Amino acid sequence: MNLAMPESPAMSRQRRRACVTLSLSAGLLIVFFAAGRIGGLRVNMTPSEPLGLWRIIPLTRAARSGETVFVCPPDNAAMREARQRGYLRPGLCPGGFAPLIKTVIALAGQRVDVTDRIAIDGVPIASSRIMEKDGQGRSLRHDQSGMVRPGEVYLHSNFIGSWDSRYFGPVPVSGVLGLAQEVLTYAP
Repeated sequence: MNLAMPESPAMSRQRRRACVTLSLSAGLLIVFFAAGRIGGLRVNMTPSEPLGLWRIIPLTRAARSGETVFVCPPDNAAMREARQRGYLRPGLCPGGFAPLIKTVIALAGQRVDVTDRIAIDGVPIASSRIMEKDGQGRSLRHDQSGMVRPGEVYLHSNFIGSWDSRYFGPVPVSGVLGLAQEVLTYAP
């Protein structure tokens, strides 16, 4: 014996509308994310660069000093530790990291001096102070002075808490995905 009350026509219509609305919303989200991946769109949720929507512009040449780029960090011990500490987000780069948005400040053959801040070929870089501890009081290792080798770039962000080459050193140019172009951003 079924003791459930039969559904009224109004309830049935309301349930159908809810199902259609949820289905359309899910479909639009899927289309949005697919279009974003195909169109090179990415959402930046870290303060290293303005928050919001960015586009990856493929490069047909080498990255230049001063250009802001998307880069896949190398899959190494420093990056895995950074991921465990929460400095890096999960993503589709090798090692399961999300791409970083950083500015190229040194290229192969340039000298990087690391003291309490960064200098490139003797020229101090603004907003490059080296932090000894992260926001949770954990010690930070920093990069050593030296020449940027062929096939590498040195990355920086003006945000004091940025995880950039100050701490992990130069990265392979093969990890550069393209230029980072702001689409719809907000700088808090």
